[in-house]
Formats: sequence, C-alpha cells, structure tokens
Amino acid sequence: MRSIWNGAISFGLVSIPIKLVNATESHSISFRQIHVSDGGRVRYRKVCELDGEEVPSAEIGKGYEEADGSIVPITDEDLAQLPLATAKTIEIMSFVPAEEIDPLQMDAAYYLAANGATAAKPYTLLREALKRSRKVAIAKYALRGRERLGMLRVVDDVIAMHGLLWPDEIRAPEGVAPEVAVSVRDAELDLADALMATLGEVEMASLHDDYREAVEALIVAKSGGAFEPTEAVVEPAGGQVIDLMAALEKSVRAAKASRGEAGAAGGAESEAEVTPIRRKAGAGAGAGAGAGAGKGAAAPKAVGGKKSTAASAKKTAASAATKKKATTTGKAAAGKSTSGAATTKSTAKSTAKKTGAAAAKKAATPRKRTSA
Repeated sequence: MRSIWNGAISFGLVSIPIKLVNATESHSISFRQIHVSDGGRVRYRKVCELDGEEVPSAEIGKGYEEADGSIVPITDEDLAQLPLATAKTIEIMSFVPAEEIDPLQMDAAYYLAANGATAAKPYTLLREALKRSRKVAIAKYALRGRERLGMLRVVDDVIAMHGLLWPDEIRAPEGVAPEVAVSVRDAELDLADALMATLGEVEMASLHDDYREAVEALIVAKSGGAFEPTEAVVEPAGGQVIDLMAALEKSVRAAKASRGEAGAAGGAESEAEVTPIRRKAGAGAGAGAGAGAGKGAAAPKAVGGKKSTAASAKKTAASAATKKKATTTGKAAAGKSTSGAATTKSTAKSTAKKTGAAAAKKAATPRKRTSA
C-alpha cells in the first residue's frame, strides 16, 4: 500500500519513524457528467477570471480571500515555515480508556507502518504497551494543511490511527429527540431485548452493499442493451400506527425462523395488528368524510348510526300517521253507529206507538151480538 504521509510518532523521548497508509477505501460507483442530447463528456476547466485563459495545475496556488474580495497569496513555503510541532510528527499527549472516546468524533482511519528496520523495536514496544493497558493514545498531527486530533489503537498486530473531530466540531443534538413524553412498558423492553439477542449475532465480513451491486448490475444490463426498467413499488406513507407489541413479537419469530430455531414457525402466520389514527373531535364535515375513508371499520359505524336514526324517525312518523288515521276512522265509525242506533230507536218508538193506538181502538169498538 502506498503511503500518504511520512513522519514519526513522538512517545515521550522515544521517536518512532512511521509511514501513514489509508486503512479504508471507497467502493462507491462514481458517474461522469454527460451532455444528454449526444452523450458527450462535460468537463470542468479551471479558468483565470482576469484573462479568461485555462490554467494548468502546475500554475495553481493557494490564496485567502479577504472580506473586501482581495486575495492574499499563501505558498507552501509559507506554511512550511510555521512553528508547527506536529507538521511531521504524531505527538502523543495522553492515554485514556477507549470508552471515553465518543464515536461521533471518529473520522478517517489510517494504518501506521514502521518505516525501516530501526523503527521495528519502538513500534512493537508501543503496540504491546497499548495492548496491555487496554487504552488508546490521544495525539495531535498535521495533514493536508491543518492540525488534527487522532486516536491510536491496536488492530491485530498493527497500530491504527483514527482521525478525530475536535470537540467544538460536534454539534449539540438540540431539537432532535421526540418532543412528546413517551412511556415504555417492561413487556415491550423484554421483547426488544429478545429481538436484540436474536439479531445480535452476525459476521461483519458477511455484510455487503446491496445498492452498489444493484447499480453494477444496472450498468452491465444497459451496456448490453438488455435493460428493461421496472417501476419501483412505493409503500403508502403515514396514516397508521403499528401495534408495537405485535410487531416486536412477529420480528422475534421471523428472526428465529430465519436462523432455523425450533418453535419459530408456529406463529409465523400471525400478522402485526394495525391501529388506525383517530382524528380529534372538532373535525369538520370534510375532515369527517376523509377520516371515514381512512378509518376502515370506524367510519361505517358513524354512517350507519345516522342511517338508523333517520329510519327510526321515519318509522315513528309513519306509525303516528297510521295511529291518527285509525283514530279518525274509529271516530267516524262510532259516529255512524250512533246515528244508526238513534234512527233504529226512533223507528221502534214510532212502531210501538202505532201498535198501541191500534190496540186501543180495537178495544173501544163494541161487539155485535148474534141472535139465537
């Protein structure tokens, strides 16, 4: 591996010549900018603003821009003359437990290689001292025009250095945490612990970049002319809250099933319950209609209740009308019956009167005697 920096580790009065080598590499796929109409490359050219001419790299230097727009030239010789003790030295300042380093501070990683046979002994001494103390070294060094903070630790049989951000470069997490108060039950924590225990065992070497592989396959397919784009399936966002307990239980079962553990498939068919979000009571008519479309079972109850009330009112009104009609008919029939009864009574009275008069007349008429 090619070194990017040569210097020495300053360990008290001990100096260890070392070479700095990049410990990481990027496998991300880079793209070129092209002219869409004809596929030609689009390149950036460095042009001087004063004469409009393109400037080669050998003629490009550094400069600091003042507030008024004027440029102060800064040369590499100017920077080399600065009284910077860490310009060519990784100066160890202290040794601290590794857990005291906030992972947020970690930046780029490097390997420190012993530079020459004379560096092997002090290099090994520092490495073994770090191993036995179970601590890491905090150091200062200068790289690419600025002083940096670093952490030295042992990786296998090599001393590795992680660049660290300065403490004032770490932003405070203000306004990031949830603003509402949330309580977590012990049963939910137990399920989360079970899920963590199931998912916790993984070989880091088995992890890979699925997206990069998909991009590589895309490039191969398009270069061969056999690419057929497919529309990505987008899940609907928002509107529902997953039942946390059911989701955790299903996750534990699925994780165990994926690892072939016994008893995991028994509840695999159980789905996580989904709880619809309920709107507040003051929603308007339009909001109620929208909620009815998204609530599922809740909306038909409200609509059904309205229909039932209207039908009940209609039935009550019909019943009242029928009762009123029956009452009117009954009264009319009663009046007719009364009138008939009165007529019959009058007729009977008249007939009785005539019959009595006839009987009285017959009794008053003298009978004729018959002679012997």
